[in-house]
Amino acid sequence: MREVERTRFVAAKPAELDRTLSPSALLEAEGTFAVVDTEAVDGGQRVTARGGGVEAVFAFESRTDGYDYCQVGDRGPFESMETTLTYAARDHGSDVTVRSAVSLGLPLAAVTDRIAAWKRRGELDRLLDGIGSATEGN
Repeated sequence: MREVERTRFVAAKPAELDRTLSPSALLEAEGTFAVVDTEAVDGGQRVTARGGGVEAVFAFESRTDGYDYCQVGDRGPFESMETTLTYAARDHGSDVTVRSAVSLGLPLAAVTDRIAAWKRRGELDRLLDGIGSATEGN
């Protein structure tokens, strides 16, 4: 399993991020999947998404300062993927940090999980770009 982390300052305060961000919006902003269904469940939401010929389910739980989410089951691109998105007030905006641990569960994990982390890093960069764009002018 490999871990990746990205942090970016956005010009939105935590309360604005609470109102703007949703599980579907976060997943769409990553740029790999299109959301096809959402379902409220105890403690959060399950989001079903499709992309690149793959359908996957992600479980989201709200935090006071963001979200925790993970791929559920074995239908997605990863054997396991867990992500935590947090935000903290700074100046007149927020620092948004995303940490993700991924594994493809394939032989030669030292190589394949490195590739998975590289792909995930790009998704996290797109996610942070999307949050920044969604909150501009707030």
